[in-house]
Amino acid sequence: MQKLELLAPAKNLECGMTAISHGADAVYIGASRFGARAAAGNSLDDIQQLCEYAHQFGARVYVTINTIIYEDELAATKEMLEALNTIGVDALLVQDMGILELIEHWDAKVPFRMELHASTQTDNRTAEKVRWLKEVGFKRAVLARELSAREIARIHHAVPEMDLEVFVHGALCVSYSGVCYASQHCFHRSANRGECAQFCRMKFDLLDSNQHEVEHQRHLLSMRDMCQLEHLQELAESGACSFKIEGRLKDVEYVKNVVSAYSKELNKIVNSHPDLYSRASFGRVDYAFEPDLRKTFNRGFTTYFLNGRQSNIANFDTPKAMGEYVGKVKEIRGNSFNVSGTAAFENGDGLCFINDAHELEGFRINKAEGNRLYPLKLPKRLRPGTDLYRNNDVAFSRLLANVTAKRRLQLAMRFGATADGFFLCASCHEAEIEATA
Repeated sequence: MQKLELLAPAKNLECGMTAISHGADAVYIGASRFGARAAAGNSLDDIQQLCEYAHQFGARVYVTINTIIYEDELAATKEMLEALNTIGVDALLVQDMGILELIEHWDAKVPFRMELHASTQTDNRTAEKVRWLKEVGFKRAVLARELSAREIARIHHAVPEMDLEVFVHGALCVSYSGVCYASQHCFHRSANRGECAQFCRMKFDLLDSNQHEVEHQRHLLSMRDMCQLEHLQELAESGACSFKIEGRLKDVEYVKNVVSAYSKELNKIVNSHPDLYSRASFGRVDYAFEPDLRKTFNRGFTTYFLNGRQSNIANFDTPKAMGEYVGKVKEIRGNSFNVSGTAAFENGDGLCFINDAHELEGFRINKAEGNRLYPLKLPKRLRPGTDLYRNNDVAFSRLLANVTAKRRLQLAMRFGATADGFFLCASCHEAEIEATA
């Protein structure tokens, strides 16, 4: 039986615990140094608390050590690895192969017990690469986002003993992970040191061979966000066992909504094929809201190259979140306008549109009366017929501010008499926990 793992991002302890409580089977989190998001570091105490919380549900914690490490940093790296190993981290996400040598000469008091996962930063695109990673000690390969389901299946068939992790949701890079040097070249900020300057989200002019301008100041390298929510079973059938949500800089609202959506979808697959699949952790999650991926940060969605190379994977107008489509501007009158559509609005909602200069323009609703909206200041470039999007949903944010999920373990309890009183024995078969009082 294949265990399916939903792997969620954790910017910090709160996000990590939120991901577990909303159905994640594992989380990945940055330590204080050497992560591919330099701004997302966490203390050892927080990572230990996250491990303790996750392990009660059989969920796992992976720490990212996925940057190139310099020679003078090896001693500090070894010290950090020893601490992570001691506090119960389950696996390391690794880019620099120098870590293998540190592990080979491991002399700490606590034996090395963490798995090694090859980060997507190691550019894992072929069966030959994945086979080599397996041979040198890696338990899992995080595959490049650019692979199709068919290519994933070929890798799985060639190296069936290797766990394969695939990205299913979140931001896409315009280049292969680990081999993009644009940020380093232009700004002396290396993506392989966790300092990507987001070069691909900037504006560019497009010139033809005669230096005539074809496009002026467009986001020509900015990709849409990946969304494979409807294709998880296809990826599982291709051999993927871990489904990764990108977003180690995302907030709690994002984690709640996206993790819940994917966890519920994985549960449907497991329940429909109980002889083939099971979840990688345990505990039942009860949700107090209905997730909606359109309502959290996204640049528009694409399945990318799931079924081969395709167009419509970029968003040339903006690298920012547009949110959900809510209708068209019907009529503008004075300082207000009305919207054709069925969406409900609230005071404070954030709306946006692409103006006639191909730029994203946003504004807040000061007052909403049905579908007639009064912004604080009416945008000058707003026109009848303009498509409107909501990138800040006040009602949904209010909902997510509450307790939105509870994860519980199913206990079996026995009560009986003893010679001098009574006993109560509680056990959880899934978690292999038993306690008697």
